[in-house]
Amino acid sequence: MSRLGLLSRNSSFLLVLTLCLAGLTLGGCRSGRDREMRQSSPEIMYQQARQRLNSYDFNAAIKTYEALTARFPFTEQARQARLDLIYAYYRAGEAESATDAAETFIRENPTHPRVDYAWYIRGLVEFERVPNVVERFFRVDLTERPPSTARKAFGAFQTVVEKYPKSEYAHDSRLRMIYLRNRLADYELNVARYYFKRGAYVAAAQRAKNCIEQYDGSPATREALQIMIQAYDRLQLGELSAQTKQVYKENFEDDLARTAAANKPWWRVW
Repeated sequence: MSRLGLLSRNSSFLLVLTLCLAGLTLGGCRSGRDREMRQSSPEIMYQQARQRLNSYDFNAAIKTYEALTARFPFTEQARQARLDLIYAYYRAGEAESATDAAETFIRENPTHPRVDYAWYIRGLVEFERVPNVVERFFRVDLTERPPSTARKAFGAFQTVVEKYPKSEYAHDSRLRMIYLRNRLADYELNVARYYFKRGAYVAAAQRAKNCIEQYDGSPATREALQIMIQAYDRLQLGELSAQTKQVYKENFEDDLARTAAANKPWWRVW
């Protein structure tokens, strides 16, 4: 046989061998994908995600939960995954994603038996937002900063307490509300002080009044009443000043007695 014929035969053999190997490879890939699809049922994917969440591997858990909700969006596992995602985002430090996930779950599942949990985590996200590096370095007084996140957190916790009083998160939500109430009251008080120092007595009295009406029971109430009394006196509003003094007396009578004793001249013994 000539060399040319031998080369032709070898080329044909190599071509057939290549096609066979390609077929086997494609078949193996296809069977592997089929096997993976069969193994990746909603139940299995949810179990995998939950294991990763329990192992504190939050980023891996997030990826698995997101894949589950994308591939099987109408399953019960996907609904539970959306709830778990709120917590996973929260623990991973993805505040915006956690808030968006909580709001979406609340909107789409208003009667879900664990919607209180979504409200609670939404409150925690806003509650635990920390000041930035510059603020921490200079020890900025947070009561002087507009507390927009505090108001959002307060509203979320208030929903848990009022709408779901038997929730396991109601007690902790109530305690956090007390803390937030005091912080919000302190901010209103700071604004009232600012206006009073600059002679804007009407604005000072109004902000002090807002502090009392919106955050009744906070420690800032006493000073807010004092600012109202002083502002009304400066404005020569005797009737309003007398009414506010009466309220102050009824709530802080012991404080008035101590103040009077402290202002008594040292040389008077009666």
